[in-house]
Amino acid sequence: MDILREVHHTIEVYHLLPAGARVVVGVSGGPDSVALLHVLRRLSGPLNLDLHVAHLHHALRGADADADAEFVAALAARWGLPCTIERVDVQAIAEREKLALEEAARHARYAFLCRVAQRLGAVHIAVGHNADDQAETVLMHLLRGAGPAGLRGMLPETRLCDYHLLASGLNPPPEMQLIRPLLYIPRADIEAYCAEQQLETRFDRSNLDTTFFRNRLRHEVLPYLAQINPRIAQRLCHLAEVVRADYDMLHEFVSVAWDTLLVKESADMLAFNLAGWRGQPLAIQRAIIRCAAYQLCRSLRDVSFVHIEDAVRVAQHGVTGAQATLPHGLRLTVGYMTLTIAAGEALDLPPEKPWLQPGARLPFIVPGETSLPGGWRLHIQEVPHWNLESIANNCNPLVAWVDADVLGDAPILRTRQRGDTFQPQGLGGATVRLSALLTNVKMPRPWRDYVPLLEAGGQILWVVGVRLSEAAVVRPDTQHVVYLRFTQA
Repeated sequence: MDILREVHHTIEVYHLLPAGARVVVGVSGGPDSVALLHVLRRLSGPLNLDLHVAHLHHALRGADADADAEFVAALAARWGLPCTIERVDVQAIAEREKLALEEAARHARYAFLCRVAQRLGAVHIAVGHNADDQAETVLMHLLRGAGPAGLRGMLPETRLCDYHLLASGLNPPPEMQLIRPLLYIPRADIEAYCAEQQLETRFDRSNLDTTFFRNRLRHEVLPYLAQINPRIAQRLCHLAEVVRADYDMLHEFVSVAWDTLLVKESADMLAFNLAGWRGQPLAIQRAIIRCAAYQLCRSLRDVSFVHIEDAVRVAQHGVTGAQATLPHGLRLTVGYMTLTIAAGEALDLPPEKPWLQPGARLPFIVPGETSLPGGWRLHIQEVPHWNLESIANNCNPLVAWVDADVLGDAPILRTRQRGDTFQPQGLGGATVRLSALLTNVKMPRPWRDYVPLLEAGGQILWVVGVRLSEAAVVRPDTQHVVYLRFTQA
């Protein structure tokens, strides 16, 4: 394989590097990164590239790691390239963040490369992942249980801000890209290139340690699979290419659905039109929930199949107030007209209902109109003629007919207080705790302090949008009736 031509082709096809780009090249000292640096150096003339070498000392392998850093520094000097070397304690990061050592090292590397690029004003970071790395990545994601996003494997180009494990405080611009010019070149061809070009490289003995998951795949699982299909690595790379194209198409549909269905957004909450979400194909339903989780929790890297399927089931069939738990304290809640994914108990009051601030006490006159927060109005009028059958068949939770004599002259709207009780219609005058009623109707706990309550004569006559009191019911012997209706401008 003509690696120089292949890399140049990959750069052109995927538009990885514009002419004149400043490129931070991650160099460990191994064959992949040394070959990458050598090829980019050969292309720096035709492409007018400004290269900067970056090496991270992981403080894990003692004298070998020291020798790697010295080797990279000497290589950069010999080739006339500027170089940045930094040392971090990856073991300490792993313990502090409760990460596997491999994951902590990955976190530290990308954070380091990001810092170097930001300092230099560069927006391109090149790393040496190759086709065999891609096969290992796809197989690793498959074994861990990945969807289309994971089965794509690594991409030729990825926005650095999309990596969820970057150190806090780093804010890479959207245009900062991690590029992989060697992604379609097998490891054997890279090693042959190093030999052909007489490139000295370093060997990392930790790559032989099969206690690391990736190393076990590389040295045990893939060789075993190669006995069944000698082209297994190539087949896995082909799978990644097919899934990547399919994922891109799905992503376009998801983006349209997201923009259409999103009704409310904040730093810790996303709310979607429930009926619209339920009308989407299953793949888009899953993708919206998964994307919402990633947007709300930037440190989240994987959402399991079980979490997504449970959330989809609740969202598809759950009644108002039904909830599903997602990782990192995220929660999906079914509202009256919205589907909300939020951090913990983040408040998302459905806009299709009136709400009051906790502790509010709002007097109103009968008849008349009263303004409420959120553009809502309460219309009250006396009804000289009424039909008991029509009243009984009312299905609008924001409309009520009540006995005017029970309502009296000084009704108020307020929110709940400790110890509130209520006589729900249909229970023959039995009294229940208001908190128990709200629990039984599955009202999400964060909403309960905001529910408007119609009170008169010291008793709650209407839990607005939920239930009328037995005491306020219009009966055949009722003398006077008042009609109440909530509307929104």
